[in-house]
Amino acid sequence: MNPLPPPDCFFLSAAEGWLGLGDPTAAAAELEQVGEAHRHHPAVLDLRWTLYACQKDWTGALRVAREFRASVPGEVASWLHYAYALRRTAEGGLQAAWEELLPALEKFPQDSTVPYNLACYACQLGRLGEARGLLARAAGQNREFIQQMALRDADLEPLWTEIRGWK
Repeated sequence: MNPLPPPDCFFLSAAEGWLGLGDPTAAAAELEQVGEAHRHHPAVLDLRWTLYACQKDWTGALRVAREFRASVPGEVASWLHYAYALRRTAEGGLQAAWEELLPALEKFPQDSTVPYNLACYACQLGRLGEARGLLARAAGQNREFIQQMALRDADLEPLWTEIRGWK
């Protein structure tokens, strides 16, 4: 991915800062200053998705995620953003998110977030066996970190007793 040139990189950085400070209105205003030539840059799309997600505007997030994934299909975040937003829209849902994210499991075999999210989807779809296997894959070398995260994730609540027993 090519770096965003000035001054647009400054607007992006300011937007990230405002979002980090909890001010999505100021973040959106900074993003609006990005020039037309760079409004579809992957870094801008990624932050725009995050802005929509923070505002729980899943329709907007899905629209941006479609473009993001089309522009950088080799970036795992584009797949995760798409599935995450799809799950939360009327046109999507859990099964649709599962189906869209599943190919990313092979595409990004070293990434732990893909099997983790798929484990969440599987668990919510009642596929506990698949969820266990995916969660074990996600845990890999970061078992303690994944365990702590999973025990705070309501999607995985049906497996909490088992997860607590991990050694």
